[in-house]
Amino acid sequence: MPTLSEKCVVFGFYYDWEKSMQHVISRSTGLFMYTFMATAVLMTAGNAYAESGAYIGGSVGSATVAVDIPDDLGATFEFDENDFAWKAFGGYNFDLAVVDLAIEVGYVDLGAPSADLLGSAVELDVNGWDVFGVLGFDIGPIGLFAKAGMVSWDVSATIDSIDAGSDDGSDPAYGVGASFALGNLEIRAEYEMFDIDPEDTSSADVYMLSAGLVYNFGG
Repeated sequence: MPTLSEKCVVFGFYYDWEKSMQHVISRSTGLFMYTFMATAVLMTAGNAYAESGAYIGGSVGSATVAVDIPDDLGATFEFDENDFAWKAFGGYNFDLAVVDLAIEVGYVDLGAPSADLLGSAVELDVNGWDVFGVLGFDIGPIGLFAKAGMVSWDVSATIDSIDAGSDDGSDPAYGVGASFALGNLEIRAEYEMFDIDPEDTSSADVYMLSAGLVYNFGG
């Protein structure tokens, strides 16, 4: 009667088991190496972004100007239009232990959206300078951030291409966004709100959705 080891040989279990174990060890080693290399790449990219230093950037997108305009008779006209917008900015990032803090200043052109109100073409040209405090953190090459600050804005209005006056002021501004680091370059997407308050309006808000590039001098 064959022994247990002979049975294993006869039915092929012993050699199949040995080959399977070798295959498992080989696959496990390969998986470990791939995981290690991917982790190293993510950590390197994340560290490249997190370095303290100055940065500059620019973005393009769309801005929406929403204004309620009252008239002398008590009626309110809604102006809610969008137009092409762009901005240029720069700042300095402070890499802390857990989060990143940055100070950012920039110029934003929020376009010149127009609408037909009571048969007249009304156009609002909006631009301004802003300053933000930015708080963010990184997950590998991906960064998430929020910012708050002030915008010094200027609004010029025309009715049927005739100058209808202008206004300016300073009001709060906010934003949230995400980024993806590629070495010293960074792809950024943002949503910002400028809570401007022109005269002769019951309420006014400007929103901007944009995407752009940032170059980091740190690292």
